[in-house]
Amino acid sequence: MKCALVGIVGRPSAGKSTLMNRLCGAKVSIVSPVPQTTRNRVRGILNRPVGQLVFMDTPGFHLSEKKFNRYLTDLVSVTLRDSDIVLYLVDGTRAFGDEERALLEKLRSSARPCIIAINKSDRKGPFWKEIRSSVAEALPGVPVHEVSALEGEGVEGLASALLAMSPEGDQLYPEEFYTDQDPPFRIAEIIREKAIAHTRAELPHAIYVRLEDLEMSEDGDRLDVRGFILVERESQ
Repeated sequence: MKCALVGIVGRPSAGKSTLMNRLCGAKVSIVSPVPQTTRNRVRGILNRPVGQLVFMDTPGFHLSEKKFNRYLTDLVSVTLRDSDIVLYLVDGTRAFGDEERALLEKLRSSARPCIIAINKSDRKGPFWKEIRSSVAEALPGVPVHEVSALEGEGVEGLASALLAMSPEGDQLYPEEFYTDQDPPFRIAEIIREKAIAHTRAELPHAIYVRLEDLEMSEDGDRLDVRGFILVERESQ
């Protein structure tokens, strides 16, 4: 039996959460076109007869001196240390920038086994060949896969490659698990996703949802939620 902790890293809006949801076959991490939607290290679990992959979705890696943004970037560094395998997800529709180069340097210094996935193969554009060449040159010998997290293209092959790289070990979670998040966290995240989707510039992106109480109806058909949304400006 194989088992591995797989840290998913990449720039903001590269499609990390969409890919993890696709791999796990369930909505594990919330998704939004707004960068930095992921604020926590979220775990999703893929079970196959040959083994188990535990994915750790991370906030998008970006360069910023703001206190909160540095905290998000630190989560990426911690994930690199905790991972058995690093899945480096690259947005194939955007040109390389300073963030990509800085993240590549972190990957080289981490000395963790790595696999590269170039995402958005359903929208190949003028940067695709250049990006593939750049990552192959920066991380020689590292396998490169082309995928579409949105459409599912190449995702099963990527999962098989990750399982083949995984060390032997016992499963960390029962087979019926696809995440280790507790219900209050998952509900709060979905509420935050909807709040981001239905608001615009008048609402800062720094939204925090706090649930005060959860109560299931007697027939089990309805879940009553009481709580509130905090809106705060990011610390400089």
